[in-house]
Amino acid sequence: MDTNNIFEKNIEEYQTESFRCFSDYNNILEEEAPKMPKPFSILAVLMIFLALAFSSYMIITGYLGIDSGFYSSDTDNLVVLGLNSRPASPEYTDETGKYTTAGIAKEVGPSIVEIITYPEITKKRISGTGSGIILSKDGYIVTNAHVISSGKAVEVSLGDNSLYEATTIGYDSKTDIAVIKIDPAGTELPVAVFGNSDEAVQGEQVVAIGNPGGLTGSVSEGCISAVNRMIRADSTSHEMNCIQTDAAISPGNSGGALVNMYGQVIGITSSKYVDVINASYEGLGFAITINDAKPIIEELIANGYVAGRFKVGISFVGLDKELAEAEKLCPGLLISEISEDCDIANTELKPEDIIFEVEGKPVTDYDSFMESLGEKGANDTVHAKVARFDEDGNKDVFEIEFKLMPDTSGDY
Repeated sequence: MDTNNIFEKNIEEYQTESFRCFSDYNNILEEEAPKMPKPFSILAVLMIFLALAFSSYMIITGYLGIDSGFYSSDTDNLVVLGLNSRPASPEYTDETGKYTTAGIAKEVGPSIVEIITYPEITKKRISGTGSGIILSKDGYIVTNAHVISSGKAVEVSLGDNSLYEATTIGYDSKTDIAVIKIDPAGTELPVAVFGNSDEAVQGEQVVAIGNPGGLTGSVSEGCISAVNRMIRADSTSHEMNCIQTDAAISPGNSGGALVNMYGQVIGITSSKYVDVINASYEGLGFAITINDAKPIIEELIANGYVAGRFKVGISFVGLDKELAEAEKLCPGLLISEISEDCDIANTELKPEDIIFEVEGKPVTDYDSFMESLGEKGANDTVHAKVARFDEDGNKDVFEIEFKLMPDTSGDY
């Protein structure tokens, strides 16, 4: 028997029978299935399946916003950052009764104003801005002398952005304190509460409020780094008792408030210590103590000036020994300008002369000059020795005598 032929014949019969059975099965399905176009049926089923799968995925991963947080798309490292609303009634005091920083901003902030100065009466351009503290309901405001001394016109902006013309009552450059006044026109101004700065202690928390860089009503928090710091003014070298703080004090803060956590102003922010070479010092701010500022403020309001202030009437450059030798001159005060309205203008003194001795003491700079005057005041007579050098370097020495002039202008 040919087994190969039998095998081939069986295969052919099996294939024929399978094909017939498959065809019969298809015919049965076609008879029982709903009558609809086949492509539409397949597409609809596929779309429903995909929609259900996508919805399930979104619910699982949280993208449908089941929670109020944000979610990572990486389901292996799910991160939830919940967002919570602030309390409806924030507390402005702590359990001890002290204000929080937010409480200080709310309670004291409105009594701190922005001061705007202009170089001309027309106010076409701004020359500078600073800060001030409201002293009284009728419009007296304290600030720093250097904030307003060069302004021909001064305006005050309150916390509600209302703008007022200001009048300069008086300023004292020696202590860097000034008082100005606005007319609130029936508006009751928010007045600052002042505290006893002698009670300030090192490490105590404080808040500085002012307008650094024109950013109105800025608040910075810090502590009292030290008390009773005798800080010398840049322009006059007069020393004032100051509170040192690490609260941020920047240009524009001048004249603003240093506030303790009882809501009391204990200092007038005035200066910041800066290394002029690399400006590497930070967190060294100073505020004139209110106890030291108080009598100056009261005298300025009462008189427009501080009684007993005097002026000499000269501008000079200090010559120490090294500089004098380099210039082939003698150490002393090299005169650059003489005020015609002062008594010293009636002496032989001329610009480029050198005052080298006052009241029998050698002088080479501002400090030694002030020390030589001792307890002298306005209208007192001063004796001085002067050196004058000609073009050939020859020196002529003579003496002068002049009176110290009363100073009611605020300038030294």
